[in-house]
Amino acid sequence: MSATHEGAASSACADQPRERLLRVGIEPLADTELLALIFRTGRREESALELSERLLASCGGLDAVAMFSLVELQKIPGIGPAKAASLLGSVEIGRRLATRSLTRGGRISGPRDVYRHFHQRMRSRRQEHFVVILLDGRNRVIGESQISQGTLTASLVHPREVFRPAIRSAAAALVLVHNHPSGDPEPSAEDLNVTHRLVEAGEIVGIRIVDHVVVADRGFYSFQEHGQLSR
Repeated sequence: MSATHEGAASSACADQPRERLLRVGIEPLADTELLALIFRTGRREESALELSERLLASCGGLDAVAMFSLVELQKIPGIGPAKAASLLGSVEIGRRLATRSLTRGGRISGPRDVYRHFHQRMRSRRQEHFVVILLDGRNRVIGESQISQGTLTASLVHPREVFRPAIRSAAAALVLVHNHPSGDPEPSAEDLNVTHRLVEAGEIVGIRIVDHVVVADRGFYSFQEHGQLSR
């Protein structure tokens, strides 16, 4: 087979997911087909669909792929700068769309609402991220603010930094949120210490801590549900 025919065959294979999307819609498409749509083309010896299948098989699924960096993706045979950039761009679009579900004026009815919003957003993070949700007196969302990135410690998450955006926004209450990259939502001793310190600081400045929700792949942990918002 000539190089021209090989290229044509690769292009034809790459078109299959697109043709199926046009015929049946986006939802029935498998993860490999969605990746093939992002990659668009494969290599001389491998179609875009085959490249996608190999990538998912070697990495352990779509969730694992979404955690790869630009450099890590380019170490995979068949994925150069263009394909890596397209994939990361698609992942980031999905992440940003997920974060927009928590809108100003919306209500937080419980920790499950917090988990639904932050799980997709935080699941691929390799470090702990500490975020506060700012609420008005009726538990309606005013906004949110990221306080720190890195392992949660009392020195990293200082009450001054936590309550500054709350005071600036005239928030009446806060929901504390951070992720556990390990996948286990069970709080550490340092998580407990930081939470109690912030609850005490909130009592002094008159801003309630409604909950502290730890988000992880295996679920979430609510300090409020476990009665751990006070010593």
